[in-house]
Amino acid sequence: MIRRLLAIDGVNAVCHFRDDGALVEGHGVLEEQHMAGLAMFAHDYRRILQSHADQLSMFSQVRGWTPPKGWIVHGREATVCSFGNLVCLVDNREASLSEVMRELADTQY
Repeated sequence: MIRRLLAIDGVNAVCHFRDDGALVEGHGVLEEQHMAGLAMFAHDYRRILQSHADQLSMFSQVRGWTPPKGWIVHGREATVCSFGNLVCLVDNREASLSEVMRELADTQY
């Protein structure tokens, strides 16, 4: 099911990971060890983001920050996009990040 994300222009890899960060499945141009690393990165980053969102909710007294729905880390040449337990590695020259995030949200298990 997550393979369909590879059909989006610029998506080079997509991974599904468990709540402990272990790789469930991965598809794309990365070797399996790098897919496992991407999955663990996404897991760890999501935990950090959740902590920051909790703090923001507490300090701002504004509701709706938690749980975070998704996140993007944008680099010069590549971007990592995640939603839930899915993560994609994206080539910036080819991808529409809005489209990637929309498809990630629609693909949730």
